[in-house]
Amino acid sequence: MSTATNVEATAVNTIDWLAADSTTIVVPVYQRQYRWDIGGCEQLLADVRAVAREDSSHRHFIGSILSAADDSDADTDLVLIDGQQRITTLMLLVAALQHAVRDSDPALATELARVLVRPDDTTRTKLRPHDAWAELYESVVLDRGDHADRESRFDDNYAFFRSQVHADEAASIWRGLRRLEHVSITLGAGANAQQIFESLNSTGEPLRDHELIHNYILMGLTHSEQLDVEARFWLPIERHTGETIGAFWRHYLVMTTGREVAANGEHGVYSAFRHSFPRVDVEHLQADAEVWRHYAEIYGILLDPSLEPDPEIARQLRGVNTFGRAAYPLVLSVYSDHSRGLIPRAELMQTLEWIQAMYLRRTLVNLPNERLVARLCRARANGRDALARAFARITPSDERVSAVLKYSELPHPAYVLGRIEGVDDIAEYDVEHIVPTVPSDSWSGDGERPWIDYSDDERNAHRALAPTLGNLTLLEQDLAERWFGESYDVKRASAYERSSVAETALLANTPTWGTAAISARTIRLTADLLRIWARPALPEIDDDGLTPVLDAVRRRGWPAGWEREFEYVEYRGERWEVYDVRHLFNRVFRRAWTDTREAAVSYCAAHGGPIYEETAWKGQWDQLDDTHHLYMGWDSNYMMSAVQGVLDEAGIASEVFVKYSYIGNVM
Repeated sequence: MSTATNVEATAVNTIDWLAADSTTIVVPVYQRQYRWDIGGCEQLLADVRAVAREDSSHRHFIGSILSAADDSDADTDLVLIDGQQRITTLMLLVAALQHAVRDSDPALATELARVLVRPDDTTRTKLRPHDAWAELYESVVLDRGDHADRESRFDDNYAFFRSQVHADEAASIWRGLRRLEHVSITLGAGANAQQIFESLNSTGEPLRDHELIHNYILMGLTHSEQLDVEARFWLPIERHTGETIGAFWRHYLVMTTGREVAANGEHGVYSAFRHSFPRVDVEHLQADAEVWRHYAEIYGILLDPSLEPDPEIARQLRGVNTFGRAAYPLVLSVYSDHSRGLIPRAELMQTLEWIQAMYLRRTLVNLPNERLVARLCRARANGRDALARAFARITPSDERVSAVLKYSELPHPAYVLGRIEGVDDIAEYDVEHIVPTVPSDSWSGDGERPWIDYSDDERNAHRALAPTLGNLTLLEQDLAERWFGESYDVKRASAYERSSVAETALLANTPTWGTAAISARTIRLTADLLRIWARPALPEIDDDGLTPVLDAVRRRGWPAGWEREFEYVEYRGERWEVYDVRHLFNRVFRRAWTDTREAAVSYCAAHGGPIYEETAWKGQWDQLDDTHHLYMGWDSNYMMSAVQGVLDEAGIASEVFVKYSYIGNVM
């Protein structure tokens, strides 16, 4: 049997591999910049801590590291082709640990230094980024102390590790680091590095979130346990959700966490699942999987309301589906409670009505419908009254809706007219424009004057009102086809008079049709619309597009130098002129240190910052009092998470909102 000569792959201990005296790893110039954010650092540190807690037989696999020998150097440096991000982050963690213990545990500090620098040249790091940012990286890892006012991913991630790793935990962290393993793939001179890199990273479709969840659930089980879980739980979940299984997991996690879950290419759903279920073992899996299967069955009913045996509930579910699936997290919650006898049928029906009213009214007044449901799930956890107040706050008022109905195009006209005009099954009906959107020259609204004789102003007025509520009705398809294009007087005495739809038949009593008749009918039907799609009868006013702070996100692609991310921030009734995440972070933590110090201390103790008793490393600090300092060197995503966390810890997150600026909403 022949053997490969150009590729050598070996499973190795990562720390031993890095600490070898002869190791120098060079990042080639074509590599992208270092991009890991604090979220990736949190996951790495969590994995290190987790494996450290296990017995000595456990290891944590970090993947494959691809390198090639650089024979141009006398010491035969390794050129890092794939794995730069992981190795760089590991080095930053080791550096933070080494700096934390160098005074208290010199022996451990010496071991850690072997990972960072070669013994024959302690002025240079073993990992050598290319010249564009080598000095920046080495400054952080060697703690040269020259970066007080500098911002970089190296500084941010080092500061995060420095804040999280303390001397009293050093032995445990070192134990976890010593249990990391990877496959070291070293290429010979004849190997095609690019082809091997593409084979490792681009073979087939990337794993999707639900596939990662599936693997995560089953990976730690025995073969027989895997077969049992697959048959009893996973296959029923797939059967109920079909092609929407990825959306099901996202909606389920929004329901359970009360937080938005990103459905992007960075496996946001999978990350949220792992955070919610950090340990999936046989003991816990049975109970959890029963719950997952229960909600998957409900999800199947939401997708196909014909499966619902109660015809009125089925009708309401079809109504919710008019606006897409964004409301499914809330519907899953309320439907599940009803199915288990925890709430009466009336409460389920009321919630489904509120959902439809919210979406229809917001669409009418041109408000965005994104990022609404997580806050409603949070509110529902506090009871029906809290949910009613939350709906009232984000559902536009009768006055706003009445104003736009006069002149705006009616959204989802078949759905709206079906309910107003009492038609349960609209499949056999067409939406009839009484004044056609494009009238023929011979069309007439009074049977005397044809459209060609209307003035320009009259034509423009009629066209503007053609798609509005007052000019629309439902008409049987056979009647619509038979009298298509006829004038109003012809349709009135034939098609409209013969219709079984009461509102359409009523048109036979109106002798002429024009702007006055449309306006009068709009006023009458508006009253019906406001009654059917009613907002909760509470004094809360709609909130002018304010976003609860727990639903706020750092906008992607924020323009460099742009200073106005937020128009303002509403903090417990106060209006703050705070324009970006950095200043929001500073002001919230300063206020927390004054008003809710116990919560701030508790949050910082649980998360290792961002408030510290001393400035333990170089960077950007803000002094809170004589003995406490706020570190300001985090990236914006960490800052937003910290703001949300400390406000949640204090129990006041529901009282804080951000108002995005115009450009902030666009982005």
